Amino acid sequence: MGEAGMEAGGDLCDGLLAAAEGHGPLLQRDYWAVIERCGCSPSELMELVARRFPEFAPEELVVFEPEHERDGPLEPGDELRVQIRGAGTFRVRIIHRDRQSLTLATLPGHPEAGRITFGAYRNERGDVIFHIRSRARSGSRVKYLGFRTGGEAMQTNTWTDFVNAVALTVGEGVIGFLHAETTLMEEAHESADDVRGPTFLARGDET
Repeated sequence: MGEAGMEAGGDLCDGLLAAAEGHGPLLQRDYWAVIERCGCSPSELMELVARRFPEFAPEELVVFEPEHERDGPLEPGDELRVQIRGAGTFRVRIIHRDRQSLTLATLPGHPEAGRITFGAYRNERGDVIFHIRSRARSGSRVKYLGFRTGGEAMQTNTWTDFVNAVALTVGEGVIGFLHAETTLMEEAHESADDVRGPTFLARGDET
């Protein structure tokens, strides 16, 4: 596992900007699509995402840069600088990775407080689905007001473009249309959430 951005032996969740420290409602946002003629398995897709993560983000909206150069894929403990158009530069940390998913969490100063998981799995027909799910609040009251006036549309555009870029890299784009949904998390769901793990479990690698 990588330790870039952390002291050896440090806890992956030390110093994070957790959703509980944010402001406004806790929202779950899902962006997903079925990939047309996907040429790889879900685990192979996620290996590619972990190795080439910055390439899939729309650079006119957001740019990701590793804090430390590395030859292999992103690993828990690695940190990324995030340059968001019109907002500034922030940091996120990889807190979880398995064969079918990768989870990032925000660090202090980020416009959002929470985490986001990128995962791939198959549907009942064996098609590969690429799915992004975030669970977060605004990082501060000021950022909450700013997000309501334009940040939400930018975030949706960022992650739908990310899904589409992945789909065009490993297949022939998406089947049908790209899904984008927002769910208000109830208190019972929030208290049961494992803030140290992924926002969803990606399972079903092979057909």
